[in-house]
Amino acid sequence: MTDTTIPLLPCVAPGDTLDFFTALGFEVTYNQTRPYLYLSLRRGDVELHYGKPPAGLDPAEECSGGCLVMTDDVAGYHRAFSEALRARYGKVLAKGRPRITRYRPGQTRFTTVDPSGNNIVFISRDEPIELEYGGSKKLTGLAKAIDNARILRDFKTDHRAAARALDSALKRHRATASPRDVARALANRAELAVALGDRDRAIQIAEELRNFPLTEQDRAELADDLSAAVDLQRWLSD
Repeated sequence: MTDTTIPLLPCVAPGDTLDFFTALGFEVTYNQTRPYLYLSLRRGDVELHYGKPPAGLDPAEECSGGCLVMTDDVAGYHRAFSEALRARYGKVLAKGRPRITRYRPGQTRFTTVDPSGNNIVFISRDEPIELEYGGSKKLTGLAKAIDNARILRDFKTDHRAAARALDSALKRHRATASPRDVARALANRAELAVALGDRDRAIQIAEELRNFPLTEQDRAELADDLSAAVDLQRWLSD
């Protein structure tokens, strides 16, 4: 016998909620608004149920509720959701509510934020249990700052804090860091500039990286980092 836990989330916008999740490929299995609100949706083994929100709930705070979806294929979910949103809306919904957050190679999670401010987080089953905020203790200098920015970007979804961490670390450690670490830091900062809508900064860093003294082997091994800003821009605009 298998036990199942299904989240019951607050819902302030039933119509928008149904529109969003059906766009993502969910099936509506129950839809009731009177005499009380109750919605249920399913996509494969993932089920979401919605009910009446508490008085005073502010979706803008985006802490209404949420759940974790543990999966073996985070990238597959993100790819499917991105394609489905483009098919329905002509673009990926990456800002405002509802939206999905971005995903890059090697990342272990992304978040779906629904119209009511609930966070449904899709997480790889093999994601590390412990996170080292501030960066791995095994690293030092700029390499440690890059790891800290990764945590802020991928797990806290705090792009501004990640950008500040990299800016500060580049000022402190650039002169003594290896060219590879400087290039990684700049590439990560360029991607964050795209995420933050700072097009001028992204272009400036891209130009710097084009002329950066890296070997062909370095560029091949850092390909995912070096292409991250372009990949993100393409994901946002395709």
